[in-house]
Amino acid sequence: MSWRAKALRAVLRLTVRQHLIRARDPEPERARFDRWAARFCPVPRGVRQSKVSLGCSALRLDPAQAGDGTLLYFHGGAYLTGSPRTHAGLVGELSKRAGVTALLPRYRLGPEHPAPAAFNDALATWRALRFKGIAPQKIVLGGDSAGGGLALALLSQLCRDGTPPAGAFAFSPWTDLTLSGASHRENAALDHYLPASRLAEARDMVLQGRDPADPRISPLFAIFPNPPPVLIHVAATEILRDDALRMAEVLPGADIRCARDLPHVWPFFHAILPEARITLDETAAFIRQCLAQASLTGR
Repeated sequence: MSWRAKALRAVLRLTVRQHLIRARDPEPERARFDRWAARFCPVPRGVRQSKVSLGCSALRLDPAQAGDGTLLYFHGGAYLTGSPRTHAGLVGELSKRAGVTALLPRYRLGPEHPAPAAFNDALATWRALRFKGIAPQKIVLGGDSAGGGLALALLSQLCRDGTPPAGAFAFSPWTDLTLSGASHRENAALDHYLPASRLAEARDMVLQGRDPADPRISPLFAIFPNPPPVLIHVAATEILRDDALRMAEVLPGADIRCARDLPHVWPFFHAILPEARITLDETAAFIRQCLAQASLTGR
């Protein structure tokens, strides 16, 4: 564990986590997240940004050296905050390392647009890509936190439709809105970023009375017939640890990697964390491998 990881854990616990404990209204949090991300996680040099329409508006990121592949990435933020802008730096860095074009949809957020609005937008984005002639085997799905859960929920739908992508990955995904994982209790005092006491409230703002076990919002309860390769990263001290680890129950072939005492979605902090850069390199290699294998098999 690097000294930078130890320092970051302390800073997040004293700042972001304390703020999230007090935050009530998602709207000002969205603007605050945008400003914070622009300051601490800018888009890397050599990555061009442009706006596109894919069922919903989306941000396109093109690294200088991009091969024949597309990363469809869904941002995190508990389905209440976050945007393509907040995650452009993280995804731009990943697309640059993987050598692929990346797309970040601006899916609808709660509480204004309760579930399954985000899933419907994710599916619409996939269909728009297919309409443009991009084959499933040329696409890799990805996401973090709520966006990681969204990527896995979309993967389930595509597997059931018989049109799976080349692969999928998730950083610290939120996959179980029933909040049944033991880590919600066991890691309540250990998570350096997310306050366990607020998760049920956030969940209720998103669901507004809908079934928390709906696989469109909780892919832990989904089915994945004949899935492509799946990579999941999570840290042992996260409250969402079991949301990731229990995905092995429905995706027994998934590569689920449990890091030590790192913050929620630590790849976001790649500018300062060597552990984050290692995770991004591993994920970039996974993306390239998925695309290469899918190209060979024609899947």
